Amino acid sequence: MRQHVRRLKYRFFKPQAWRTRLVFWGGAVLVGLVAAVFALMAEQADYTFRQIIAFNAYLPLFITPAGFVLTVFLTRKIFSGAEGSGIPQTLIALADSGSSLSNRLLSMRIVVGKVTMAVLALCSGASLGREGPTVHLGAAIMHSLGRFAHLPPSYVERGLILTGGGAGIAAAFNTPLAGIVFAIEEMARSFDRRNSGMMMIGVVLAGMTAIVVHQNNYSYYGTTPATLDFSWVWLGVVVCGLVGGVFGGLFSQVLIVASKNLRPYMQTHWILIALVCGLSVAVIGILSGGSAHGTGYLEAKQIVSCAGVDTCSKSADFGLLYPLYKILATMATYLTTIPGGLFAPSLASGAGLGADLALLFPAEMASTIVILGMIGYFTGVVQTPITAFVIVMEMTDNQELVLAMMATALIASGTSKLICKKPIYEALAENLLAMMSDKQKR
Repeated sequence: MRQHVRRLKYRFFKPQAWRTRLVFWGGAVLVGLVAAVFALMAEQADYTFRQIIAFNAYLPLFITPAGFVLTVFLTRKIFSGAEGSGIPQTLIALADSGSSLSNRLLSMRIVVGKVTMAVLALCSGASLGREGPTVHLGAAIMHSLGRFAHLPPSYVERGLILTGGGAGIAAAFNTPLAGIVFAIEEMARSFDRRNSGMMMIGVVLAGMTAIVVHQNNYSYYGTTPATLDFSWVWLGVVVCGLVGGVFGGLFSQVLIVASKNLRPYMQTHWILIALVCGLSVAVIGILSGGSAHGTGYLEAKQIVSCAGVDTCSKSADFGLLYPLYKILATMATYLTTIPGGLFAPSLASGAGLGADLALLFPAEMASTIVILGMIGYFTGVVQTPITAFVIVMEMTDNQELVLAMMATALIASGTSKLICKKPIYEALAENLLAMMSDKQKR
C-alpha cells in the first residue's frame, strides 16, 4: 500500500508531468486569448468595410481588388504557408508530424501571418471565416510551446496539435463540445467516418422509436412539450438534407477542381487571379447589397433570430439569391489563396438556403427550417456530420431538435459524398502540398 502511495506521489509531483500539464493548460489559455483578440480584430475589420460601403457602395470596385492583391503579395513573400483555411496545414502537420515541413507550417510566424492577413482581407471585403485560421493558430501555438518546453515527441507530434486545433474551434465558436468532436472526426481520423455514420443512424433510429412509442416528442423528464407537427419537421429534414447536401457538395467539388486547375498559374499569374477574383467579389457584393462580404456572422444571426418573427423579418430578408451570392463570393475569395476559412461563410450560406426553403413550409416552421438548412449545407461542404450538428446545436442553444439535426446532417453528408468523393480539407491539403512543391521547384 505504501509503495503504491509513493508511486502515485512520484507521478503527481514528477517535474516532467507538471511541465506537460502546464504546456497543455497554459497553451489552451493562450489559444483562447489569441482567438478572442482575433475575433475582435475580425469584427472591427468587418465593421470598417461596412462603413466604406455605407459611404459609397461602389468603392469596393477599387478597394477589394487592390486589397486582394496586397494580401496575396504579403502572404506569398512573408507568410508563405499561411494560405487558405488553415485546417489543411494542420492535417499535413499531423500526417508528417515532427518533420521540418510540420515545424514550418506550425511556426509562430504563421500565427502572426494568419491573423493579420485574414484581418486585412476582411478590411478589403473578402468573404471568409476565422474558424479555420483559428484551428491553425491553435495547433501552431500548442506545437510551438511543446517544442519550447522540450516535451517528449509523442506529445508534440499529435497530442498538442490535436488539442490546439480542437481548442481553436471551441474558442472561435464558443462551442467546447464541438471542439472535441472536430478534433476526433476531422483531424485525428482515428474515428472511422463510416462508423460515425452508422453510429448516427443508430442514434436517430433509437430516438425515433422512442418518439413513436410515446406518441409525442418524448423528453425523459417531461419538460419539453411537443409544439410542432413532427410530420412537417421530418419532411423538412429530408428536404434540407438533400438540398443542403447537393449545394454543399457542388461547392466543395467546384472549389477543389478550380483550386487544382489554377495551381499552375498561381506562380506566374497570381496578380491577375487576385484582381479578377477581387473584382468578382466586389460586383457580387454590389448585387447583394453588401451582404455577400465579410464573415457572414451578422447575416446568419439575423436570419436565425428573425425567422418567423414578423417584427424583424424585413431586416433579415436578404433576398432569395443571398445564399448564391455568398457561395460565389466565398469561392472567389478562397481561390486567391488568401488566408481565411470556410466555416462561417458556409453557415451563413446555409442559413440563407434554409430561409429560402422555409417559404415552402408553414410559417411556424420557419426557424426550424433555417436551422436545418444551415446544418444541411454546412455538412454538405465539410462532410463531418457530427461536428456540424453539434456546432449548430451549441450555437443556437437548441436541444429540442437534436434528432432532426442529426438526421439532416446524415442525409446531407451522404448526398454530398455522391457529388464530392473526397472531403474538402483532405483535397485542399493535397493541393497545398503540390503548390508548395511548385514553389520549391522554382
